[in-house]
Amino acid sequence: MNTHVEPRERDTPLTLRIVQIVLFTFLAYLVIGMQLAVLPPFVHDDLGFGAVLAGLVISTQYVATLLSRGFAGRTSDTAGPKRAALIGLVACAGSGLLMIAAAMVRGWPLASVGVMLVARLALGMGESCVATGCIMWGIGRVGAEHTAKVISWNGIATYGALAVGAPLGVLLTGALGFASIGVASLVLMVLGLWLAWRRPAARVEAGERMPMHHVFGRVAPYGMGLALGSVGFGVIATFITLYYASEGWAGAAPTLSVFGVCFVGVRLVLGWTIAHFGGYRTALVSLLIEGVGLVVLATAGHAGVAMLGAALCGIGFSLVFPALGVVAVERVSTSNRGAALAAYSVFIDVALGVTGPLGGWIASGGRYGPMFVVAASMALAAAVLTTCLYLVYGNKTTG
Repeated sequence: MNTHVEPRERDTPLTLRIVQIVLFTFLAYLVIGMQLAVLPPFVHDDLGFGAVLAGLVISTQYVATLLSRGFAGRTSDTAGPKRAALIGLVACAGSGLLMIAAAMVRGWPLASVGVMLVARLALGMGESCVATGCIMWGIGRVGAEHTAKVISWNGIATYGALAVGAPLGVLLTGALGFASIGVASLVLMVLGLWLAWRRPAARVEAGERMPMHHVFGRVAPYGMGLALGSVGFGVIATFITLYYASEGWAGAAPTLSVFGVCFVGVRLVLGWTIAHFGGYRTALVSLLIEGVGLVVLATAGHAGVAMLGAALCGIGFSLVFPALGVVAVERVSTSNRGAALAAYSVFIDVALGVTGPLGGWIASGGRYGPMFVVAASMALAAAVLTTCLYLVYGNKTTG
């Protein structure tokens, strides 16, 4: 991939050039994390609606993210990833403004929820544009040979921001009221826009633009592997608290923290393995480790063993997205890689969207072990699929 690098950029260390771009992902997901922590209690307790509507307000963002992935990818390819990221930051800023409006009309609960739903749609679109735009922008700055490193750092920014954003949202709401979430979101996005505007753009790659359904077909096998491998993460994030409660154990929150620390730690320490061993091999080993962790969770006899299982899942799942993502985007020409990344990301959106109801149905009798076994079998299926893809495409050039 050709990169548009100004002379002063060549003197900037590689990792710093990446971090300067994924910073905007961090800021956007900080806004997402803040809202995620405080919206359900606001809708349920302050506005007086039930849990179903509170859940709808949250899930609206994910629907918007899913539906706008194609727009984000194609904008990155045609107008440039910087433009896509800027559009995303503006959408997130709009979400902040609408949250302020929702707080101001809280005396009219239906109006407040209506405004909030529009705010969540804006945030969902902003998420897809910032995430796709920043990855492609980072790749454009440092070169396609560092794709895995850019995707890994973008993931670190994503999960790190969510971890910081949730407690920050609770703190702000408790001290200054719900409207402070909108104000903080707006301030963060204005800061992000100012900084992003000053960063050099990546060159827009010339070349034929494939129809989106052709791009989707190219990356679908890799996306399916990602989706199958993401189920384990989904069931841990959604059901670990209920699992611990059903077993009479304490320590569900620390277990989630251990998962997160292992996830981020592996990306920081072992992210180089993708470039060294290749995406297929790294994904295969990662999926097998995740599967073992899920089996440990399913058969745990006490909380310590369950925490070990969650740690193994964090270690295993950490590199699945970037490892499969690297080989997925190589299935298309350089001028279509923004669209390919967006299409690939759709699969994790869908997987995490269906994990909740699917896992709840499996565990409806109050037994969570079978749910983790099913997730482990899906990780194993993803490992088998990855092996097949390696045998078919592993030694072929693409584009």
